Amino acid sequence: MLDRLKKARSAPEKIEKNQPLIKLDGVKKAYSTPAGDFLALKEISLEINQKEFVAVIGKSGSGKSTLINMITGIDRPTLGQIFVAGTAIHQLNEGQMAQWRGRHLGIIFQFFQLLPTLSIIENVILPMDLCHKYAPQERLDRAMHLLTQVEMADHANKLPSKVSGGQQQRAAIARSLANDPPIIIADEPTGNLDSKTAEAVFNLFADLVDNGKTILMVTHDADQAERVNRTIVIADGQIVEENQR
Repeated sequence: MLDRLKKARSAPEKIEKNQPLIKLDGVKKAYSTPAGDFLALKEISLEINQKEFVAVIGKSGSGKSTLINMITGIDRPTLGQIFVAGTAIHQLNEGQMAQWRGRHLGIIFQFFQLLPTLSIIENVILPMDLCHKYAPQERLDRAMHLLTQVEMADHANKLPSKVSGGQQQRAAIARSLANDPPIIIADEPTGNLDSKTAEAVFNLFADLVDNGKTILMVTHDADQAERVNRTIVIADGQIVEENQR
């Protein structure tokens, strides 16, 4: 599917040899509720290496989304440390976090989150605009290159509402690659897709890993979870099982 993926090879910040790309050390997350503090994460320690394809699975309320929010910096730990691509992201302020996230993470959501008033290609260009990466003409060329990779070039000038759900997710994947991040975070990326389209999206992820990306994917799809490098099972805010393949 991605005959030119090698051109999208990631270039992460330098980290020490044999050091993990993602590291969580004793991470706790507590939320205040009328009934008292609720521990969503309980001393999570986790390492993910470069070029790994990792699936996080668990029941609703298990802590999967909270874990993803810690790694993306959308939320902050109550206790513990989080290092991603050589940066202690738990120490960044909101402005620093937004800039860092835009350059180092590609995030893919279950509901696509494409801006409805922008065309497909404008959605892909937007992250480059926000992070001031590449010259204006390069942004256009790169966006078209990425859409070609995900077989969406013919739909570049359409609004998201004019293409199918599977096509919107392909566009969202292209957008996630806009700034050439080393890490892709995917939160239930195939949850709203039919089985054939979900398979195509999964294969696209596998190609990205083969070409240097690291992917952390939350999924309820047991079949997909069986096909990644490593599966992490979360229950009640704790990692209860890990399976390496």
